[in-house]
Amino acid sequence: MAYSKAQQFDNDDIQLAEIAKALGHPARVAILKYVAQQSSCICNDIVEELPLSQSTISQHLKALKNVGLIDGEIDGPRTCYCLNTKVCTDALQAIQKLFTQIKCC
Repeated sequence: MAYSKAQQFDNDDIQLAEIAKALGHPARVAILKYVAQQSSCICNDIVEELPLSQSTISQHLKALKNVGLIDGEIDGPRTCYCLNTKVCTDALQAIQKLFTQIKCC
């Protein structure tokens, strides 16, 4: 069994790194921005807004959902997505804390 050195780091740092990794693709940033602009949960609207295939968007939604930035609720044959505002707020605070701690020049 492989040993991951990531376990030697603080859980908050691991979570922040996972969120940063999820945000590391411009399509995911665009999806997050689009979901944030909607007044209700969305389903297939993302496919019409972005120049990506449905399967590619589904993969990006899965990555965002895995870190908790969005929630998905099954509604019949489709899944509706909304922002998880608590996780987004926690991520913002973690990023602000990180850059506050970094002193440059």
